[in-house]
Order: sequence, then C-alpha cells, then structure tokens
Amino acid sequence: MSEPDVALTDYGLAIECAVFVYFLARRRTRSSLANWFIVFFASVAVAAAAGGTVHGFFPEDNPAGKAALWLVTMLSIGITALAGAQLAALVGFGKTVALWISRAATVIFFVYVALVVLVNSSFVVAIVDYLPAVFLLAYAFLVAYRQHRQTAYLVGFFGLGVTLAAAVVQQMGWDINRRYFTHDALYHVLQAAGLAMIFLAAKDQPFD
Repeated sequence: MSEPDVALTDYGLAIECAVFVYFLARRRTRSSLANWFIVFFASVAVAAAAGGTVHGFFPEDNPAGKAALWLVTMLSIGITALAGAQLAALVGFGKTVALWISRAATVIFFVYVALVVLVNSSFVVAIVDYLPAVFLLAYAFLVAYRQHRQTAYLVGFFGLGVTLAAAVVQQMGWDINRRYFTHDALYHVLQAAGLAMIFLAAKDQPFD
C-alpha cells in the first residue's frame, strides 16, 4: 500500500457513510428529503472508496487504472454537490425558490461532468463545484433552525462547518506527520466528524 494513512482513512470514511446510508434507507417510506440524504452519503462513500484505492494501490506507473478510479471519485463528488444543493432547496426555501435552486443545481452538475471528463479533472475543480453547495446547505440549516428551533438543524450547520475546515486543512497542506499522517489523512478524519454531525441532523428529519 503506497499511502496507507490516506487510503485507510478514505476507506474508513466510505464505511462510515455506507452505515449512514443503511440506517437512512431502512425506513419503510421515504420523502424526497430522505432520498437526497441517501444520495449525499452514498456518493461520499463511493468517492472515498475510489479515492482510497487510488492512493493505496495505483502508483504512478499505472496511469490508466488510476485515471479511471479518479474519474469515479470526481463524478461522485459532483453528485455529492448536487445532493447538497437539492437538500438545501428542500430544507431552507419555499417551493418557488427551491424549484429554481433544483434546476440550477442540475444544470451545474452536467456542466461539471463535462468539464471533468473533457477538460480538467483536478481536485480543485471538485472543490469549486462542492463548496457553493456546502455554503448553501449551511445557510439552509441555519434558516431552518431559526424557523423551527430544532437542535438537529444547528448540528447539521456546524457539521458543514467542520467539512469546510477539513477542506482548508487539505488545501493548505497541514500535516500532522509527513510520513505517517499527512494532510490528506487529516482531511478525511475531519470530514468523518463533520459528516457524522450531518447524519445526526439527517436522521431527525421528518422523512415519512
């Protein structure tokens, strides 16, 4: 395994999100809100599993396999961003605004897919696509908390804040240990904490 700290924390993130999907999907009836939360966590799980495999088992001398798995990672992140925007529309906005947000998010997703497949598949592109959805969902959680005073919304808001902090750590390259625990591994650990908080918000939503 070429980057064990990064690969193993990626796999841990994938397992965590798969567990979240299991608990959310086991309800007998689900609303659109529930389904988008499931898509959100499932796409993170796929991205993390593919990313872990790239970092752990596909060195630079296997460019074809690495490129294919990296494309899966990038497209999954795009789905996560789409799900985040759809969740924001459902949680924090009225029907008319929510419809426009949904349409815009869908268009942006297809533009992102074309960009990643045809032009540039660097992780910076994924962050540029993902961050607006994170900010929008954080705003929606805050609006919902102000309206309903339910703690779950506030937990979700802070969870998204943790995921943003994780992105800053990753982009700044802040390592705990350059050999055993790099900034990418720290990014995954912080993401896991933030996603756990988002799950706590998700499981308290009126899904049925």
